[in-house]
Amino acid sequence: MTKKALALEVVKRLKEEYPDSTCTLDYDQAWKLLVSVRLAAQCTDKRVNEIVPFLFERYPSIEALAQAEELDIYDIIKPCGLGKSKAKDIKACMMALHYDFKDNVPDNMKDLLSLPGVGRKSANLIMGDVYGQPAIVTDTHCIRLSNRIGLVDQEKDPKKVEMLLKKIVPENESNEFCHRLVDHGRTVCTARTAPLCQLCVLADICKYKQRGE
Repeated sequence: MTKKALALEVVKRLKEEYPDSTCTLDYDQAWKLLVSVRLAAQCTDKRVNEIVPFLFERYPSIEALAQAEELDIYDIIKPCGLGKSKAKDIKACMMALHYDFKDNVPDNMKDLLSLPGVGRKSANLIMGDVYGQPAIVTDTHCIRLSNRIGLVDQEKDPKKVEMLLKKIVPENESNEFCHRLVDHGRTVCTARTAPLCQLCVLADICKYKQRGE
C-alpha cells in the first residue's frame, strides 16, 4: 500500500470512529484561540480551558491584553507552566495584533508567523479552525501517530511532518484529520503507555502493529 493510499484509508476510518472531532481549546474569537494555543505548550487543553476565563474576564479585548503588565498576565496564567515566557509572548502578540493589524487576526501564514510566539502549529490551527483553510497541525499526537502508522518514516521535525502529510492527506480533510489524530492519540494510541492496539481501528494497516512492537 502506498503512503497516499494508506493516508486515505486512515482518514476514512478515523472519520468513522471520531465523526465529531474538533479543537478541544474553548474559544469564541480568533485572538482568544491564539492565546490559548500558546498557553497549551507543555500544558493540557483542559487546564488551559480552566484558566483562560479568568484572563479574558480581566482583559476582554486585544487592546486590553496588549496594555496589560506582563507580571499581571503571569499571575493568572502561571498554573499553565512556563508562565514568564508565555506572558511575554502573549503581551507581545497582542501588541502586534493591536498596533500592526488593527485588532484583526491575520488570515495568512506569512502574517501569522510574524506574530511573537506564533509558530507553524499555532498558525495552522488558526488557518484551519478559524478561516477554514487546509491545514496540518503537527502537534505531538500528529507526529507520534504519523510515525507509528507509517504515514511518515522516523521523522520528528514538525515542519517536515507537515509537508509530508500535505502530499498525501486530502486538503478538504486535513484540518479535521489532525483533530482526529489528537482524539485517537489520547484514547487509544497513547504516549505514556503502550498503545491499545486491540482497540484500534487501524491495527490491520498500522506499521507499528505489523512490526509487533
